[in-house]
Amino acid sequence: MTLFAILIATFAAGIGSVWLAAGLMRVGLPGYRVEATAHAGPPHLLSLAAGALLATSFIHLLPEAFESQAGAQELFATLLVGLIFFFLLDKAELWHHGHEHHRDRHGHEHYGRDGHDASAHDGHEAAGHPARGAAPVASGGWAVLTGDSVHCFGDGILIASAFMADLRLGLVAALAVLAHEVPHHIGDLAVLGQSSNRRVALVKVSLAGAVTPLGGLTGWWLVDRLQDYLPYFLAVASSSFVYVALADLIPQLQKRLSARDTAAQIAWLVVGLGMVTLVSRMAH
Repeated sequence: MTLFAILIATFAAGIGSVWLAAGLMRVGLPGYRVEATAHAGPPHLLSLAAGALLATSFIHLLPEAFESQAGAQELFATLLVGLIFFFLLDKAELWHHGHEHHRDRHGHEHYGRDGHDASAHDGHEAAGHPARGAAPVASGGWAVLTGDSVHCFGDGILIASAFMADLRLGLVAALAVLAHEVPHHIGDLAVLGQSSNRRVALVKVSLAGAVTPLGGLTGWWLVDRLQDYLPYFLAVASSSFVYVALADLIPQLQKRLSARDTAAQIAWLVVGLGMVTLVSRMAH
């Protein structure tokens, strides 16, 4: 039963998020331009995803880990090591492929003289076109897919770890993964769509998303044999969610905005928090 739930949840989070992203691109989003997704995901989706990830980590995963017999010092040490580990993977451009959408080939962000993101004034970079001297987008397609696949495999393991602790916790973790993968997949589809047609891009990203159930199966097999280490798996999952929210999603939202847009960001962040809480109560 648990394995079946893991496979269904990882399939929905992995492939479902790709098709949801494609659907949102097709129908269009308020204040959203397809060309801008190569630079960053839609702001309200980023806010919602950040809220969902933080709520899942601090309200569900970490409390579940600390309810075990594991010591607090060991769990906090695992959390710290996890954050550093994901930072190193990010540096290797394998875990968080989102940086490929809004940084140049040297990994630097562009800012104008007034401190604003220069891409807001540069139509080519905001549209995801390579900067002068940068490698063509087509050459980075496989890098995007490789990073996506590794990311999805890790998501599958994290979802499986949550399901092994509690069915409700697994549903919440799957929802959080789904929420943060949608804006990332929108960016992936926009980038790959520049070097191939939309259907081919959708198939490629869907294949990368299909790695999520494989990660779920691996996580189930691994955690089932290491039940005593389940609290540490949950701490690692928490470190992943916290890192994605604070190092990837929220920095894309740190821009000078009007009071109305700022209020909208906060509102969507609260929606993400509330969504996780609501799903948790419904599952209970």
